[in-house]
Amino acid sequence: MLKRWLGLAALVVVLDQISKLWISSHFVYLESVRILSVFDIALLHNAGAAFSFLSDAGGMQRWLFTAIAVIASVVITLLLRKHAGETLFALALSLILGGALGNLIDRLAYGYVIDFLLFHWNEHYFPAFNVADAAISCGAFLLIWESFMEKKHGSAVS
Repeated sequence: MLKRWLGLAALVVVLDQISKLWISSHFVYLESVRILSVFDIALLHNAGAAFSFLSDAGGMQRWLFTAIAVIASVVITLLLRKHAGETLFALALSLILGGALGNLIDRLAYGYVIDFLLFHWNEHYFPAFNVADAAISCGAFLLIWESFMEKKHGSAVS
């Protein structure tokens, strides 16, 4: 069972890295193309975390977020090993693991994370994100959903 979840995490990493390589080879930094009235594809770099948190911290954030991603990946892998048979929980953890590793690769290789998905309403822009960020967000949503499902059914995590 564990191999299935690690394979899913690896798939997320591969899709994330392929999409970032494609964007990086077809766009120049800050180039943007309007796809829909509310969606652009743009090559952006994020030296910080979600919502560019600490992006202007002078470089220390690269190593801080690298350390956090490594520690989180180890903890998630241990949790996957223990809970591989709990489908929804393991699915959520796999998505988060794949996303964390995808962004970790960027931080180590470039010192920033490549973002390219940019939603907006008129001149109000949501922070840009990537496949890894989407996987992390979906995984977090599934964890929250799973916790509500447990309460509804009155079961506890073992």
